[in-house]
Amino acid sequence: MVSVKVSAAKSTPLARDLPTFITFDKPVEQHTVGDLKKAITAKNPKFHPSRQKVSLKGESKALPDNITLKDAGVVDGSEVTVKDLGPQIGWKTVFLIEYAGPLVVHPLIYHFPRVFYGGPVQHSVLQKYVYAAVLLHFLKRELETLFVHRFSHGTMPFRNVFKNSAHYHILSGVLLAYSVYSPTFAANSPYIRGTVRENPNILWTCLAVWLWAELSNLHAHITLRNLRPEGSTKRAIPQGYGFSLVSCANYLFETIAWTVIAVMTGSYAAWLFLVVSTYQMAVWAVKKHRNYKKEFGKDYPARRKAMFPFIL
Repeated sequence: MVSVKVSAAKSTPLARDLPTFITFDKPVEQHTVGDLKKAITAKNPKFHPSRQKVSLKGESKALPDNITLKDAGVVDGSEVTVKDLGPQIGWKTVFLIEYAGPLVVHPLIYHFPRVFYGGPVQHSVLQKYVYAAVLLHFLKRELETLFVHRFSHGTMPFRNVFKNSAHYHILSGVLLAYSVYSPTFAANSPYIRGTVRENPNILWTCLAVWLWAELSNLHAHITLRNLRPEGSTKRAIPQGYGFSLVSCANYLFETIAWTVIAVMTGSYAAWLFLVVSTYQMAVWAVKKHRNYKKEFGKDYPARRKAMFPFIL
């Protein structure tokens, strides 16, 4: 029999009986941190496991749900602390909310120019192509969220949904749509007429590169999905198309797709979204790349970069 003392890292009304003792009838190598969280919930029904951050006494690092108590350093008589992370929301739900923003904003601004610009806009071919590309991109992301992605973390703090959504709803939603569908890019605008931005060969070439990047991004997401069996957090080394050069091929291809939109339009909003999103993806890529190398050591391809072949 194993007994573990659980105390509160910070007082929470959801677990008023802390500190308390959790007793298991099997040794620590047969129970996980997830089991410990469930046992805490059994005593405090409103304190859901997704809200709990469990750490060793005196430490701040969260213990992963899937490791055994023994591997986490918990033995009979150990003390752990639990912190209330606040209301949680599923990652899948967050993604769906994020990508829904542009799918609502772009049609509104595109189809109701009188409301936003004070008059009609004769849409140029460029505007029509960008409109289709943006909607297809975010529709693809919604479908990937529903049918492709497997999330290593089940939930995140509810407050983060506002911060995460602002990136898409504002930068690639309101700002991009208001800029690109404005009279500046209309069919009779001097910015468009007689320039490369109405040259069909240029536009079709850009769309071809964009389509290749989007399909490549989808292929990368499917590759990552197939590395992780459903219901597990298992990690493996990604291989194949794109991943022979970089650890995060999905970020590389997404950057290329948005670069095409920025080049096609020349819009300040498109370039701003590209810079901000590329920077964020680069930060994530470097972190993922470092974790891959740490976890797999010499087995991980030494010449592979994080996001940009031969550069980063």
